[in-house]
Amino acid sequence: MANSPALKWGVLGAARVVEKLIPAILEADNAVLVAVASRRSGAAAEALEKYAAGQPVEALDDPQVLLDRPDIDAIYLPMANEEHAEWALKAIAAGKHVLIEKPMALTVADITAIESAAEQAGVTVMEGFMYRFHPQHEAVREIIESGAIGEVRVVNTHFAFPMKPARLYRVNRSIDNGGGAMWDIGPYAVHTARMWFDGEPTAAFAMANLNDHSADLSLAGQFDFGAGRYAQFEISFEHARRSVYEIIGTLGGIRCHQVWQPAEEEPIISWWTEAGQQETVRLAAADQFVREIQHFSDCALNHKPTVLSFADAKGNCAAMSAALQSIRERRLVEIKST
Repeated sequence: MANSPALKWGVLGAARVVEKLIPAILEADNAVLVAVASRRSGAAAEALEKYAAGQPVEALDDPQVLLDRPDIDAIYLPMANEEHAEWALKAIAAGKHVLIEKPMALTVADITAIESAAEQAGVTVMEGFMYRFHPQHEAVREIIESGAIGEVRVVNTHFAFPMKPARLYRVNRSIDNGGGAMWDIGPYAVHTARMWFDGEPTAAFAMANLNDHSADLSLAGQFDFGAGRYAQFEISFEHARRSVYEIIGTLGGIRCHQVWQPAEEEPIISWWTEAGQQETVRLAAADQFVREIQHFSDCALNHKPTVLSFADAKGNCAAMSAALQSIRERRLVEIKST
């Protein structure tokens, strides 16, 4: 693959998620990591020492310097949630393709601005939901399309882990400023729920346990997809780790036991029917981060549309925003079409 086209990447920030993304860029056969930048002095060098030791990758202490470099084609953007829109627009203005770690932005208006800028600049931009690239979800889809569980009526998503001191930065600011569980792990719970319905939810209701910073430590809610179809989601920094979704149909159900599957672990999917059939599907291990980088690089290099669209990003943001409005106003909130 040495002579094949490769997208030249820069990483804009040294957040914890780079422990997965730096190795993924290095491993992808159509990507090359050129540099990592962080505003925290020495943070980029530290990240490279941990996750790319011995690799010819530069460490920079100024993100703008990275954006100005002509030898970088694409940016992976894992900065704080509330900074995504600002730095995505800066990267696009510099002519870079941008993979934005979820959430793409905190408002639908900001996503629309990013979309407009990307279209004008002719660059590829995508929201970074790595889980979407794990093959276990296609296995789930095959079960649904076989008709075994009938029509999908309910999707339950549960994503949680106990908060550790090193991660307290996630809850040191209010929901309105990008803090809390909803903007951190909530995008996955909402996106996964939406993935299994044809169309967007029409209403949301949610409740949360807020800390002194008005950040949610735990949150649970429900979306109405119409015609008796519902998605229930629960996220938390206050209880044991869960990474599960369950799909209930008119004839049976499916459980995906580990949504964010570690690369070395074997995915397990179980399903059952009202008629008494019970099956367990075991799949080969796969690295969803590498697959995400390969997909994005292919789309940017070959001018292909990404699997995850701007319409999808706006739909997810609208659903999340409605759930948060429901918490503030203590009522059911209708979701406007984006």
